[in-house]
Amino acid sequence: MSKQGGHGVSGNTHTQSQLNSYANQHNPNNSAYQSNHDNHANQCNPNNNEYWHSRDNGNNKSGK
Repeated sequence: MSKQGGHGVSGNTHTQSQLNSYANQHNPNNSAYQSNHDNHANQCNPNNNEYWHSRDNGNNKSGK
């Protein structure tokens, strides 16, 4: 039987810590999931500073 969409991670190729992190980031009841979605929403909102930080092309850096 083929994979259904190729989503998820395999316990054969990832550590338990990696599996836990993946599960936490994809569980709506987990704070890591909410933080990830909040960050994404902030980066997509031009009224939020994170929008501009995520689009910084390096022209404003001092070069230090």
